[in-house]
Amino acid sequence: MKTESPPKILRTVPREKAFYFFTSIGNYTGVSASSLKEFLEKIGEVNVKSLEFHLYRGDFEKWINEVLEDKELAMEIRNLRDLKYSGDMLKQHLYSIVAKHYERASSTF
Repeated sequence: MKTESPPKILRTVPREKAFYFFTSIGNYTGVSASSLKEFLEKIGEVNVKSLEFHLYRGDFEKWINEVLEDKELAMEIRNLRDLKYSGDMLKQHLYSIVAKHYERASSTF
């Protein structure tokens, strides 16, 4: 029986620390995520314009680094930004990176 607690990256954060998806400044999509699992689900649901908006502002890596406290995943997302993907290519790569990280974190617990 494991008595260790799950990694911080797997916890659910309070709503005030959730990630809120926008398509531009002031244009909230109505979608938010309070955990890495929820964030992963929402990547597949939100308009790709929202993903582009947040990726190129550095919002994803900042939230993951500061709120979920995972520097490794934040760096992987920063590296994705440097590849300058957009549209479905961006959505697929972002989903893949987060899904692999989530699986790794979940399997160690």
